[in-house]
Amino acid sequence: MSDLDVDRLTTVIEDFNTLFIRLPSVQRFNFSTLSVLHTLNRNGPLRLTALLATEQLKQPALTSLVAKLEQDGLVRREPDPTDGRASLLSLTDAGQEIVRSRHAHRVTKLAALVDRLTPDERAVLAGSIDVLHRITEIAEENA
Repeated sequence: MSDLDVDRLTTVIEDFNTLFIRLPSVQRFNFSTLSVLHTLNRNGPLRLTALLATEQLKQPALTSLVAKLEQDGLVRREPDPTDGRASLLSLTDAGQEIVRSRHAHRVTKLAALVDRLTPDERAVLAGSIDVLHRITEIAEENA
């Protein structure tokens, strides 16, 4: 791993994440709300306990946030078919629309930035997509 400066890579990813998180200018939500919406979009329906494992919140805070999202019509609770005592959380159509519109807006904004790269820089970036995806897969396998 001597050919890879992991410290610099970490800093660059942190800086990119800061930029990327702020790309959408439509419908502003706090980080915890967005994280829950995106997690349910990609992995839902989930029990609250499974959602708790992915979010960096304590159970009372997550319970309160989910209740607010439910009240706002973004998340719904349904009985878990495998355990009548438990509930599954999923996005409503309105919740899915928020995630979809934020993604579409990010695509537009990021495309405008990528268009300013040289052809060689775009080629390097294109080659990085699969590597970043693989890092994500490895992290999920180890979670």
